[in-house]
Amino acid sequence: MRFIHMADMHLDGAFESLASKPNLAKERRMEQRRVMKEIVEYIKKENIPYFFIAGDLYEQDYIKKSSIEYINKLFEEIPNTLIFITPGNHDPYIKNSFYKQFNWSKNVHIFSEELSIVELKNADIYGYGFNDFYMPNKYHNIEIKNKNKINILITHGSLDGGNDENKQYNPLTSKELKQMDFDYIALGHIHKASYKDYENQHIVYPGSTVSLGFDELGPRGVIEGNIDENTKKLELKFIQTSAKTFEERNIDIANINDEEELIEELNELNLDENKYYKIILIGQRNFEIKLSNLLSLVKQINIVKIKNHTKIKYNIEDIAKQISLKGIFARNILEKMKDAKEDEKEKLINSFEIGMDVLN
Repeated sequence: MRFIHMADMHLDGAFESLASKPNLAKERRMEQRRVMKEIVEYIKKENIPYFFIAGDLYEQDYIKKSSIEYINKLFEEIPNTLIFITPGNHDPYIKNSFYKQFNWSKNVHIFSEELSIVELKNADIYGYGFNDFYMPNKYHNIEIKNKNKINILITHGSLDGGNDENKQYNPLTSKELKQMDFDYIALGHIHKASYKDYENQHIVYPGSTVSLGFDELGPRGVIEGNIDENTKKLELKFIQTSAKTFEERNIDIANINDEEELIEELNELNLDENKYYKIILIGQRNFEIKLSNLLSLVKQINIVKIKNHTKIKYNIEDIAKQISLKGIFARNILEKMKDAKEDEKEKLINSFEIGMDVLN
């Protein structure tokens, strides 16, 4: 039994992390469509009979009907593939959901909040999804109807999450899921792939299909699985999509003397055109850094974010101990920083550096 398992595409997402560069968010949404087509083309080429989508296929707050029509046309191109979708917390099965309001292709089965079973010749597919943007887990013990068949569970939820936030998203535990004795459990919600973390793993997250930001670094894709119908042996492999990925790169600016030199350095970086980059500036800085101006002056289109983690060249605490005009100035800055917010603290530090340069 061969299948593709994907989750967390978040079609038509806002891509706020790309908002700093014109049109990149829109390009990313176009890339989501392209990746969906890529996955369907792979299914078509490999004659894969089952396609599991474990939630957050789209963003309820942003999804356009045209995007639903686009992916449904793709589903119609693989009529011999049975497609099972379980709604997640970003695309819940609510009154105005496209899961309820749209006429989907005949090969698509959408699970609701109630646990149900689709009985096939050699396999039973169990599933349930979100009926709201938050949902507790109400299925702590699912009884398998026919253990002689291949049994698969598809749902969306947080696995082994201990904090209160995770308890709002269909909380699951590995212990309970293993006791249910499914041959494969297709999960969504966690954006990091988990399929070979331990021996004989059958509780699987494919991760997000397309990176949504810099908290999702590295390759993205889907899981291809095969379960032997006689032995029930499970084989898994990760299929990476061609979508651009996100990467962070540290740049030490200790030997850079001014903003112009920094911009030149950034423009000469050898970057992979199939990646988006966050540049993290580190080291001791020799000049004031104005991030708002800096990004707009960098010509490298794949640099979409710059963070300043540099250290000032003055030790404000040591200078505050001095009995001098510099000491008075440093103590005044430290006093203002006590109750200041983070962005205000950064401005105060910048003011301190400028002041010290004037006083030197």
